[in-house]
Amino acid sequence: MIAPIDLSQVHWARAQFALTAMFHWIFVPLTLGLSFLLAFFETLYVKTGKEEWKRITRFWMKLFAVNFAIGVATGLILEFEFGTNWSNYSWMVGDIFGAPLAAEGIFAFFIEATFFAVMFFGWGRVSKRFHLLSTWMVALGSNLSALWILVANGWMQYPTGMTFNADRARFEMQDFWHVLFSPVAISKFTHATSSGFLLASLFVVAVSSWFLLKKRHLALAKKSIVVACVFGLLSSGFVAFTGDSSAYNVSKLQPMKLAALEGLYDGDTGCALCAMGVLKPGMKPGEHESPYRFSIKIPYLLSVLANRNPQSFVPGINDLVYGDAEHGVLGVSAKMIRGRNALTELSAYKKAEKAGDRTAAASALKDFNGNRQYLGYGYLQNPEEAVPPVALPFYSFRLMVILGLLFPLLFLLFLIFTWRDTIDGKKWLLRLGVAGLFLGYVASEAGWVVAEVGRQPWAIEGLLPVDVASTGLAAGTVQTTFFVFLILFTTLLIAEVRIMLKQISLGPEEKHNDR
Repeated sequence: MIAPIDLSQVHWARAQFALTAMFHWIFVPLTLGLSFLLAFFETLYVKTGKEEWKRITRFWMKLFAVNFAIGVATGLILEFEFGTNWSNYSWMVGDIFGAPLAAEGIFAFFIEATFFAVMFFGWGRVSKRFHLLSTWMVALGSNLSALWILVANGWMQYPTGMTFNADRARFEMQDFWHVLFSPVAISKFTHATSSGFLLASLFVVAVSSWFLLKKRHLALAKKSIVVACVFGLLSSGFVAFTGDSSAYNVSKLQPMKLAALEGLYDGDTGCALCAMGVLKPGMKPGEHESPYRFSIKIPYLLSVLANRNPQSFVPGINDLVYGDAEHGVLGVSAKMIRGRNALTELSAYKKAEKAGDRTAAASALKDFNGNRQYLGYGYLQNPEEAVPPVALPFYSFRLMVILGLLFPLLFLLFLIFTWRDTIDGKKWLLRLGVAGLFLGYVASEAGWVVAEVGRQPWAIEGLLPVDVASTGLAAGTVQTTFFVFLILFTTLLIAEVRIMLKQISLGPEEKHNDR
């Protein structure tokens, strides 16, 4: 018998974690990309010896420092929440999940913090080349920090490299390299970091566009635009490539997420991809009518993206929930039976061990291991619980992709008009450049909605539902801290924006006006 769970507490814990993660992600991608842009700017300074590039580097470095400091603060709170709101999760998978977080602190953050001091305060105190090395090391450390966090997140989406300790009822590390180099971890890291590079490019373009609209610091703005747009174009291409790789992994390892992203209820051979569409509200598993009020589809494309075969079968939500023997799809109903058998055998193993009956214990453990991969399904009350909320990831995915296709066009236009030296007169484009930063954040946050909402109800895919992973705190306690964090994070965000705007208004430190 599974103990009842306070779903109110679970919902507030999920809301608090989502709040913290989304606030944190406001700062992280800018840190990832801007750190490399700083390295590019300073490399140009060292190579050319032109003081102008030094002024450009120092200006963007101030904005980077503000963002970096607040990003660290929100990140620390995020990690503490695993112990406060998700204690069962921390107990069951802490041996694995904690390893990459520890590596992040020991290696990446150490590199980042150490060289940050030299980068920010070392001008004129260390040689040019050592200062340049420090800037590159900050960029490397920032992105290594993201690597370990995304490895941990990738393991939650695709648990590998571990074994289950039946005596302690927890998952333990078996092969660190399987965790580090799992296909999901790799695609998570490359896609998230390249999207950060793209966002940072949009940030530089937005600030530079504002300078051009105000007729200030024209040389800095134009040079910054050229570097940022080249970086942004390259990043856009890499985002598209890694996005395709990520979608392919989802199709193989998280087919329910793919079905939710497409609003696909009934699977099909030679499956079309829904490029744009409007879902019918209230559609539920088991219904076989069209889920769309309106849709524009590209024939065969989903089969190509999912299986690299235009005639292949892509399962839908109904196939995955109720099973499809014709195409070899095991339904959630069957997985629930195996999951409950696993829980029963685990309990039998513990009782036999306690009684000293080694024969019965060995038999129960063997049966448990045969169904272990379905362990999480044993906690579900009905098959439909395995279906994530469809509308939110469906619309978020299309918003992310559409904006992702527009950004390289924006970078290309800026490059063309800057190269022709006519960018000053293109006020419509400069205003679009300022707005592009907001759209970049929308696309970036939408990507995380796709990744995290799309894998519900799992904290660990197939092994640990979110409600079982939660802690025993009262719902009121979590609700109170939710609003405390909401006020705190909003205050930090307002403070950062005000400091950023102040620094942008002051402009670069320079001995003469560079108009």
